[in-house]
Amino acid sequence: MNDLTERQLMTRAAWLYYVGGLNQEAASARLGLTRARVNKLLAQAREIGLVSITINDRDVGMLPVAEALRREFGLELCIATPAIELPPGPGLEGYPMRAVGAAAAQLLRQELQQRSELVVGTGWGRTLAQMARQMSGLSAPKARFTSLMGSLTANSAVNPFEVVQSLALATGGEGYFLPVPFIADNTADRDTLIAQRAVARPLELARYADLALISVGEMREGSLLRQSGMISADELSELRAAGAVGDTNGLFFDAKGQLVDHPLARRTIAVGFQDLRRARTIVLAAGLDKVPATLALLRSGIAKGLIIDGDTALALQKEAEL
Repeated sequence: MNDLTERQLMTRAAWLYYVGGLNQEAASARLGLTRARVNKLLAQAREIGLVSITINDRDVGMLPVAEALRREFGLELCIATPAIELPPGPGLEGYPMRAVGAAAAQLLRQELQQRSELVVGTGWGRTLAQMARQMSGLSAPKARFTSLMGSLTANSAVNPFEVVQSLALATGGEGYFLPVPFIADNTADRDTLIAQRAVARPLELARYADLALISVGEMREGSLLRQSGMISADELSELRAAGAVGDTNGLFFDAKGQLVDHPLARRTIAVGFQDLRRARTIVLAAGLDKVPATLALLRSGIAKGLIIDGDTALALQKEAEL
């Protein structure tokens, strides 16, 4: 093989690997070269166009959309579930949340398998509740799950305590929550509550979570914040007038992803944007009504990753003009 040119070696390595079906180890033995050398030859063959790869676009799924969103917002990862491209109807209302919840559960399993002592912070909402329901079958006794916000809410089905408790029970890990309301009655009460030892300790754990899983809320009458009675209709109107387009964990932000100054923000007991930027924060977005808020939250720069249902991903791509 010593008398062969570099291009001839590339061609033979490429034929053995792509056409002959040999793996790199077998190809290197056939050519009398090291595996590292064959790997380099294959890479060079692709770079100079000696080898071209054609992919059937019909089967590529949502990868191009997910990759476009990942690049645009500087994300480490973007997972888009399959799009169904059907109008909302009976039986389909909960599909986006179920799809995103399942994808988030799969990601969390992978993270816990790679790092068993992970500290995972969670927000609240129906999508996170779906994720927690799909976490059975994994043992992670050294993992710690903590709420990123006050955990005492009226609706127990979607509050942070239930999410944390479900994750801890499903994995055998430890669960921590903030035993205080999500929104205090006034700023004085908030200061008093967060000074309590029972609150300060889990809040500190939440502030330095390794992985933060948060959902997106929209500023409309049908939002979870309004449905659960966490904010009044007047407060919703005030927030919108101040420029708020969405929230996460009671942190209200405008279309540019900047925090909105409102009395509610000073009464909320939750981990802030600065801490979410420090963590590996993954945004879960499910449903077409979440597009404006999701776009704004991605513009804030706090997200390292996005898990989104396919139809919402397509709408988000169009809204972001990608």
